[in-house]
Amino acid sequence: MSYKVVIPARYASARLPGKPLLDIAGRAMIEWVIDAASKARAEEVLVATDDARIAERVGVRAVMTQATHQSGTDRIAEVARLRGWSDETIVVNVQGDEPQLPPRLVDQVAALLENDRAADVATLCTPIANLREFLDPSAVKVVMATGGAALYFSRAPIPFDRDGASQGVASQRRFSGAYRHLGVYAYRVSALERLSALPPSELERIEKLEQLRALQAGMRIVVAVAEAPPPAGVDTPEDLERVRAALTST
Repeated sequence: MSYKVVIPARYASARLPGKPLLDIAGRAMIEWVIDAASKARAEEVLVATDDARIAERVGVRAVMTQATHQSGTDRIAEVARLRGWSDETIVVNVQGDEPQLPPRLVDQVAALLENDRAADVATLCTPIANLREFLDPSAVKVVMATGGAALYFSRAPIPFDRDGASQGVASQRRFSGAYRHLGVYAYRVSALERLSALPPSELERIEKLEQLRALQAGMRIVVAVAEAPPPAGVDTPEDLERVRAALTST
């Protein structure tokens, strides 16, 4: 199996400014992410950024991209163009705030796409563990068809058990069969180009979920349950302290 990894990394972050360069056990967060991705079987691991500070830290892995991109997907598509990758090249998008990402998931999502010729995009999910997670709008849920094709992604609790919530969403008590989406993707370059050329869709604007742009355009996203559910990424100061504690002790 042959594939590339691109880690989109921008300096700006509303809750954690300079997030890729934040210190974790004496190293920048982005360096931990690179290490995790490099333990997978990718033939190349690159960092797509528009910030000279990040580029300086990651060295030869950096690919400088335009500052006008609205998403990591757009940034990765530019890398594919700059590098001249073919339409059939598989590219895995590893989020720059996942320093504890299990490398086997990078291989898994790439293999998932390689083995499904009808799919444009592949991604992973994990069973919802508790009711709090099911009701949390920051935990993106996904429902799939038989065979694994994504039907919908939402911040809402789906599938919604009508009989288990007679008083509305807040009274929901059942979450069996629900899955949380994990933000690791594999794309063929042809799908990357198509997706980055599309304007934001109506559903994407409502839910603030870019993957809905692909679904609404008729692109096929195949989903599998992650072989090793990863720890949560770093979105808040509390997340940062949790990861610092975990990686300092390793």
